[in-house]
Amino acid sequence: ELAAIERRAEALAAMAAITANGGHVHYHSVDLRDAQAVASALEEVRAEGRRVDLLLHAAGLEISRRLADKPQEEFDLVFDVKADGWFNVLSALGPTPIGAAVVFSSIAGRFGNAGQADYAAANELLAKAASHLAARHPDTRAITLDWTGWQGIGMASRGSIPQLLAAAGIDLLPPELGIPVVRREVEAAGGSREVVVAGRLGAMLAPAHASGGLDVARIAPRVEGGGAMIGAVAGFDPHRGLVLRVLLDPKEQPFLDHHRIGGTPVLPGVMGIEAFGEIARLLHPERPLLAIEEVRFLAPFKLFRDEPRVARVSARFEPRGERLEVHCRLEGDRLLPGRSEPQTTLHFSARVVLGALEEEPPHPVFPADRAAAILRAARQGVAVERDEIYRIYFHGPAYQVLERVRRNGGGLVGESPAKLPAEASAATHFLPRAIELAFQTAGIDELARTGRLGLPESVRSLRFGARPEGPREGPPWIAALEPHGDEGMDATVLDRDGRVIVELHGYRTVALPDAPAD
Repeated sequence: ELAAIERRAEALAAMAAITANGGHVHYHSVDLRDAQAVASALEEVRAEGRRVDLLLHAAGLEISRRLADKPQEEFDLVFDVKADGWFNVLSALGPTPIGAAVVFSSIAGRFGNAGQADYAAANELLAKAASHLAARHPDTRAITLDWTGWQGIGMASRGSIPQLLAAAGIDLLPPELGIPVVRREVEAAGGSREVVVAGRLGAMLAPAHASGGLDVARIAPRVEGGGAMIGAVAGFDPHRGLVLRVLLDPKEQPFLDHHRIGGTPVLPGVMGIEAFGEIARLLHPERPLLAIEEVRFLAPFKLFRDEPRVARVSARFEPRGERLEVHCRLEGDRLLPGRSEPQTTLHFSARVVLGALEEEPPHPVFPADRAAAILRAARQGVAVERDEIYRIYFHGPAYQVLERVRRNGGGLVGESPAKLPAEASAATHFLPRAIELAFQTAGIDELARTGRLGLPESVRSLRFGARPEGPREGPPWIAALEPHGDEGMDATVLDRDGRVIVELHGYRTVALPDAPAD
């Protein structure tokens, strides 16, 4: 009874505030499950044919109980207030234009929660119904807010619920942070969206099974025979997909020890590409790898004080017809001074395209006459030699992939040494140093044109050529660079016989803050 009085007092205070600011309030108290009552309440709006600038659907009841112990009428009550209430309001408004609709969902609808089957189902249906509204009416913006439990107000503030949420590692939302979210999302640019409004979600995000249901024993032989960036299987996460933990140690891996910026080992971007190719093929070795696309190098992965560090590599698989798109991420955690929780940083991301079963990849082919011209260019004209290049470049022996660079018309030709020292303690499968040859050749071109040194920022697409027979996949290689202005640079890496090893399109860089000395 007291709660009902408090709610009426809050409604009265809200109406007084609106009136004081020049607005007019029409207040109707109805059961949203009653279609006729809702239609009567909205009759005035519909009759005048006015536009509804903002429709806010925040109704809800929550009665936590195991589904097996829940009476049908209780399930219907919790579900219908949200679901039927939304349907009845839209039906009552009919063709009346709606500028924006905001619906209150819940983290229970987004992630599921024990004892809230009816509440979670209603919230998730509400989110999908709002998305459907925006799809049918492009002039209407639909925003779904998946709230966490509120601190001090609302359903989650009652009884022992705050203590239960805290024990589950779920942060409650202070009203002074949560209340402005509605206005901010309504005023923000962009179209329709679903937004999770929460702090830590604790048990909500914890997998129900340690390995996420993945049979780790069956995949173990592939992991043991995998490449330099395979690491150990952490499990299968419902949000990230397949997750690997890769221990990176500069004392063990030349690709770290020989790739230092300012003396600090930094994971080469090409080894991130290697990691994505390896993890994508781990679950589907029978599928051909067609391309690696939309590669992003977002933040350097540094190993401070030469100490080992774990990288987390994940792959989320999405069917695209008979093919698979694999959305890959490489992340790292660091505990910063003064913080109790580690900071997670996304360092690299990409999309790997796996072909249909027995699909033949369309291997890039370089025209024979152009290949011959490039091979000739690699042996003619004025060259910038290895010693000059690595006076400026920071790479150690395993990553000194350029023997020399020469001009070739408007582009450059980079030539690798005949042999390179080992780059890793295990095999690499996606020719990272052939890609690195293209990166470094592009870097020399940028240095010559602008006087700045650039680090890899992105690659639009990357495709591999047919592998030559036998063990001749290593150097020497020739990288032919073609700058395309604002569209980035294209590069093709050829073997000594003019066959394509790897082809890159849309390579871009970001400048190091300090230019090299004159």
